[in-house]
Amino acid sequence: MPSATLAKRPASDPRLDAIDWQRIGADLDAQGCAVFDKLLSPAECRVLAALYPDDTSFRSRIVMARHGFGRGEYKYFNYPLPDPIAVLRPALYGPLSAIANRWNATMGIDVSFPGDHAAFLKRCHEAGQTRPTPLLLQYEAGDFNCLHQDLYGEHVFPLQVAILLSQPGRDFTGGEFVLTEQRPRMQSRAEVVSLQQGDAVVFAVHHRPVAGARGSYRVNLRHGVSRVKSGRRHTLGVIFHDAK
Repeated sequence: MPSATLAKRPASDPRLDAIDWQRIGADLDAQGCAVFDKLLSPAECRVLAALYPDDTSFRSRIVMARHGFGRGEYKYFNYPLPDPIAVLRPALYGPLSAIANRWNATMGIDVSFPGDHAAFLKRCHEAGQTRPTPLLLQYEAGDFNCLHQDLYGEHVFPLQVAILLSQPGRDFTGGEFVLTEQRPRMQSRAEVVSLQQGDAVVFAVHHRPVAGARGSYRVNLRHGVSRVKSGRRHTLGVIFHDAK
């Protein structure tokens, strides 16, 4: 059981208010990912990671090796989500929905997202996607996460966030976040994102637009985690659509 409790974040949080969304949008357009520095405090990271053994906080546990997903394991949270996840999920969704709508318009995808996360979840739930998707991942030495996409149903929000809860070099070594991008008739491009404890990476779930000589075209992305060489690594995944 965790030795401390999570304090509820206020609706207006200086760390959220300080996010440079223009930079985030530009980085997402250029690389398919962007970094939020120190989105969570070290104390918040420690308390969230300490939730992992407490099964009452979660709806299911997945052992990756059983499904060919890699090595390691993760658990999906139950509703109601604990703070600060319950605050971060709708707060980040709002500005990200504007980027998602711009991307879909550029790619000619006739799907738009409401600016309010509750309205988007209502759309998911009406389609039978009612299970919460935020998750806590745990990796030990030798574990890794194969390249994949977190889709879960018909309604998919095209951006998601991963927050590193452990400190590289102290709690673990290795275990870098990896994003790959496959452009038509080209070899795949890999992006390795270095994070510190409390940092978050926002990235494309499935595809994103890229400007070409003949206009924009769609590229396909997958993400994963390289092999953890020592220690234990915890990550919080914030997915904005729910699952069937």
